[in-house]
Amino acid sequence: MPADSPLLVVGSIALDSLQGGLFTDELGGSALYTSLAAAPEWPVRMVAPVGRDAEERVRALLAPHPTIEPDLEVLDAPTYRWFADARDGRNVDLGSRDSIYDLWSPRPPADWQGWAFVGSMRPDRQLEAARRLAGCGLLAADAMRSYVEAAPDAARQVLALADWYFCNEEEFAALGGGADPEEFRRRWRLRGLVLKHGPGGVTVFGEHGRLHRPASLGPVVDTTGAGDALAGGMLARWHRLGGAPEALGEAVEQGVVRATLAISDVGIRALAGLPAER
Repeated sequence: MPADSPLLVVGSIALDSLQGGLFTDELGGSALYTSLAAAPEWPVRMVAPVGRDAEERVRALLAPHPTIEPDLEVLDAPTYRWFADARDGRNVDLGSRDSIYDLWSPRPPADWQGWAFVGSMRPDRQLEAARRLAGCGLLAADAMRSYVEAAPDAARQVLALADWYFCNEEEFAALGGGADPEEFRRRWRLRGLVLKHGPGGVTVFGEHGRLHRPASLGPVVDTTGAGDALAGGMLARWHRLGGAPEALGEAVEQGVVRATLAISDVGIRALAGLPAER
């Protein structure tokens, strides 16, 4: 693994409608959340599609973050849109408009040897990205419940290609996780499984054992992107520390720190350092 290579993030850019439409056209998506969470720790190369309707906003957002190298494909299609409401401290997925994926095919750098994270996106495109990156230094992937349920075969093929896999309890159940996450990890030959429990923190099942980190105390304004922020913060810190097993605990703690920041305000505002929305 090239020690100085950036963390490659392949994912979505979105215009989100949050909290039942209380906030609309909020920039989001797995690529932005993960990259913004990772960038203070390690350089990021971000591969994602965006429509012309959001291109200028995305470039302006990323301009103050020089450690993020945006590899954007700008398309004559509406930017991906996601709709959600908030109930009992969690997001309820109300659907999406993802026609941009009909025109976009992920093109990560050929023969990538560094670390890569494939964030949630339409399952056929996530699988395509994972296939192109299979065999890289470390391939991590994330789940999204609605897509797991809509295309379980593609989701499981991504799972089979990944070295590390991030999912919450509902996504774990939809993947047929059963009662024993460690058995699930071994069955899918994962080097690591990161199981997210929301306010219950996060548990990592890995080749060198199990570790748990509780959620941090702090305001919970909007839980959108918390899992992406956890992954970005964890992978970037672990990469910076050389990826040694003994450094994993510190890396997970940093992931929790970044997720806690993400949920302290609406959308990507806190991660991006934008003015607070209260």
